[in-house]
Amino acid sequence: MQEDIEKNIKPHPPEENATTSVKNEAKGLFESVKKFLMELFDFRDDTDYEATIEAIKADIPFKGATAWILIFAVFVASIGLNANSTAVVIGAMLISPLMGPILGIGMSFALNDINTFKKSLIHLGVMIGLSLFASFLFFYFFPLSKDNSELLGRVSPDIRDVLIAFFGGLALMVARTKRGTIASVIFGVAIATALMPPLCTAGYGLAKGNFSYFFGAMYLFTINTIFIALATFLVMKLLRFPMHKYANAAKRKRYSTIATIVGIAVMIPAIFTFLRVFNENQVNTQIDAFVENEIDSNPSYILMGKPPYDKESKTLELKFFNEVSEAEENSLKNRLLTDPRYEYLKDITLKVRDSDTKSFEIITTAYKEKSEELQESKNIIAGLQKQIAELQETITTLNNRIEQDALNKNQKVVAFSRISKDAKIRYVDIQGIDFANVLSSKDFIKIDTIPVATIRWNKKLHDSIISPKERELRTWLQKEMELDTLFIKREK
Repeated sequence: MQEDIEKNIKPHPPEENATTSVKNEAKGLFESVKKFLMELFDFRDDTDYEATIEAIKADIPFKGATAWILIFAVFVASIGLNANSTAVVIGAMLISPLMGPILGIGMSFALNDINTFKKSLIHLGVMIGLSLFASFLFFYFFPLSKDNSELLGRVSPDIRDVLIAFFGGLALMVARTKRGTIASVIFGVAIATALMPPLCTAGYGLAKGNFSYFFGAMYLFTINTIFIALATFLVMKLLRFPMHKYANAAKRKRYSTIATIVGIAVMIPAIFTFLRVFNENQVNTQIDAFVENEIDSNPSYILMGKPPYDKESKTLELKFFNEVSEAEENSLKNRLLTDPRYEYLKDITLKVRDSDTKSFEIITTAYKEKSEELQESKNIIAGLQKQIAELQETITTLNNRIEQDALNKNQKVVAFSRISKDAKIRYVDIQGIDFANVLSSKDFIKIDTIPVATIRWNKKLHDSIISPKERELRTWLQKEMELDTLFIKREK
């Protein structure tokens, strides 16, 4: 008996005490982290139940100022879409009152408030109808309506738009339920979810008779509407908002089932659209990788521009400037089919077209020969131009010498080379000028010497233009030549 007592009161080994201490510390740390995270993410204490319900109900009615605000928002969004202006479209998102009835639908569904649900549904329907009608009128009568990136970006929604609407709706409701509503969050969600632009794009589709645009834009609007309402429903259920009217377990299960079915039904087409866009993006990315890895990296291949890809026939056409052998063509096709880097290109048919004229080597040789001939011609032309300049200089020197000799013999000799150049500068329409002292006799006894300048004018000039020019030229020549008289003769 004494041995058992001593055994029980015997102290634990040091190793066992250390292990127990570590476990207790780890447990305490885990509890501390858990408590911190609970306090960090728990927003139930900040929830203002009554104020949230009253604020959402207050935004549901559509009459008076709200109706005019909606109309103005429609026209602002339509103008922004027409002008392809992102800033204007964002402004329309911020002033649009469409969010009110959508939150009302989600809230009434969560609280089993049938009257609010009917009221929200009616007001939302009127808003949608008025928005479509106003945008239809704008795009039908406005003369500058055409497709652009702002319009085209809202006709083909995918799963990303679903996620934007859902998470945006969650952020909106968390901000709405908080005491002291966070206005910046509400504005940000209004921009992110973009309720007004899809409706205006649908109106554009109606105005232009393009029903693919209409249904695509309305599908985007439906996605945003349903998932914002669904996020409202989930947040209110999570925060345990008080039910407006008691709903038994069967009703609650029915509401959950309806919400799930509607959400999945809306998501399915968006998922298919996303998968289609994802596949197209993967194909384009791998085509670029194939061209870079297999063609651009090979110096023996000279590709003529970016290869065109036909999505309908799934055909990629490679046009080469040089000749491509059959073996090289088969090698490219095999790499396209077998290389795991081009997984999305296995169904693509590769068409290879090489040069239809001469081989690349022949063309290169011909190009080099022509380049050499061209350079030789340039050298010859440069030599001839130099000779022409030297001859012109020689002629000018001889003219000056002749005129100087004449001046030494007769002081009245005219420096004709200088005067002819000045005349051409002053009167650009002169084609030629001659000067001579003509012997003349009127009585066949006395002989006079008459200075005569013969002018050849541009034949395109009319007589009414030439006559005053001749008078000016005569006065100028007479002064330059220091002549008392001078006759001007026009050569036809």
